[in-house]
Amino acid sequence: MTRYVAPVQDMQFLLHDVLKLSQSGLPGHDELDRDFTAAILDAAGQLASDVLEPLNKVGDAQGCVLENGVVRTPAGFKAAFDQVREGGWTGLDCDPEYGGQGMPHIIGLATGEMFVSANLAFNMYQGLTHGAYSAIHAHGTPEQKQTYLPKMVSCEWTGTMNLTEPHCGTDLGMLRTRAEPQDDGSYAITGQKIFISAGDHDMSDNVIHLVLAKAPGGGESTKGISLFIVPKFLVNDDGSLGDRQAVSVGKLEEKMGIHGNATCVMNFDGAKGWLLGDLHKGMRAMFTMMNEARLGVGLQGYAAAEAAYQNAVDYARDRLQGRAVTGAENKAGPADPIIVHPDVRRMLMDQRSFLEGARALALWAAHMIDKSHNGDKDADGLISLLTPVIKGFLTDKGFDGAVQAQQVYGGHGYIEEWGMSQFVRDARITMIYEGANGVQALDLVGRKLAQDGGKHVMAFFEMVRSFIKENEGDETLKAQFLDPLKAASKDLQAAATYFMERGMSNPNDALSGSYDFMHLFGHTALGLMWSRMAVAAQAALTAGEGDAEFLRDKLVTGRYYMARHLPMTTTHLARIRSGSEPVMALAADRF
Repeated sequence: MTRYVAPVQDMQFLLHDVLKLSQSGLPGHDELDRDFTAAILDAAGQLASDVLEPLNKVGDAQGCVLENGVVRTPAGFKAAFDQVREGGWTGLDCDPEYGGQGMPHIIGLATGEMFVSANLAFNMYQGLTHGAYSAIHAHGTPEQKQTYLPKMVSCEWTGTMNLTEPHCGTDLGMLRTRAEPQDDGSYAITGQKIFISAGDHDMSDNVIHLVLAKAPGGGESTKGISLFIVPKFLVNDDGSLGDRQAVSVGKLEEKMGIHGNATCVMNFDGAKGWLLGDLHKGMRAMFTMMNEARLGVGLQGYAAAEAAYQNAVDYARDRLQGRAVTGAENKAGPADPIIVHPDVRRMLMDQRSFLEGARALALWAAHMIDKSHNGDKDADGLISLLTPVIKGFLTDKGFDGAVQAQQVYGGHGYIEEWGMSQFVRDARITMIYEGANGVQALDLVGRKLAQDGGKHVMAFFEMVRSFIKENEGDETLKAQFLDPLKAASKDLQAAATYFMERGMSNPNDALSGSYDFMHLFGHTALGLMWSRMAVAAQAALTAGEGDAEFLRDKLVTGRYYMARHLPMTTTHLARIRSGSEPVMALAADRF
């Protein structure tokens, strides 16, 4: 059996020692002292460990079932969903006007990590609802907000995102779903969507679908796409539920993982829909939800790996195999625990150093979102730049971490009863949905890098430079953290310069190196996070504050990342500079 314990101490360190949340000057943040956030995180962690994690294997084994047009979720899911709703967790960072608690986004992300680590498939039901809530909150009319948001904040009604069609994935200009205007101001939505997570289930009274479709006069490109609110049940003027719509589940997809989440083929047969946002401007409204979802998927990537890592550590401490090369350590037993072996220790340190860096990056990104919500345009530009990095890099490396955790178990990791297979299978989807990671890399290099004249990437470089200059007086930190960070930043700048010089004359040179650039950026971002954590940890140790053992462990783990992983930026730069010739040289018909 697996287990999960929320990393509350690490989150508290990040919120208060690194990000200094209560001193940020943002509205409401002065109330977020250590005791307040500890109470929230402890309660969320207990819910995750005691209620959600035990259902993780249940959801994987049972999956969802389509019965007479209704999707049934695994045993225990509905009771757990009710418990999450009744605790107010679904509306933690939502607008109080619609029943939310008005917490900063960073608090919602921290609790979300716990719920994902405990049960990724389960958390998707409320996670997708939050994204749909955000889209309606940003683009809906006052009437639409009053109609839908209170029930979505409480998750009495849940939400979905309907983009993909059988013939059309990333290239949404090819979609065929149609929206025909009706005399009452609604539209008749007709078409089929696939891969719709949480498309139908038995845990809420209504499902509010956000559906991309083409209305007359919009043309055939993505510029002609509109976004519509299509509820499973119509909503009467008094807020009660009316007739069932012509919205049905064609089938449930049989997937590699996340079996506890209902991934549906959705059929819309003239169902009533109402325009969300402007006509023929649906992509702008949908991207409100997609950008939130991409950051959420980045979180899923490392959160799933966190649960796998915790169990791998337990196994490595308990499993007796061989003797330490330097001499027996478990002299009373027949063998030593495998954690004494350097290669096992390497795998665990790979996981730990990534996970703690990834958590820091995700929480820092959430802090940028809170700043952007309060009018900080620079923070908004920076999070836009980093979104494909967070989604792509954290899910790639998160999956690698889950595989390494499985590897620690040896043959037992391949046996279902140990639970490690599920972590690997569940983590795998994060690299694919909400825009496959190759698409994230293309978005980063093709759009985000040059956004606003390259202002935001230059701001990132300046942030790194200023941080190094402010802290280079400590010779130990300089040698172990700041110098490696400076080298990584120079590699990142060199790669960006290469794209600017070659991208126009030969776009394939830029696109062939885009994936490496995403990883180069990811390593540099984690290098910055580890350097910031090292400065905070050393300051606390010097002041005699905090848990000294925890702080020393933080420095040890950070040194590992800077020494063993950050040098990968040099490899990624070399690949980028090799250009497109090695990638494109083999003719298509020779594969």
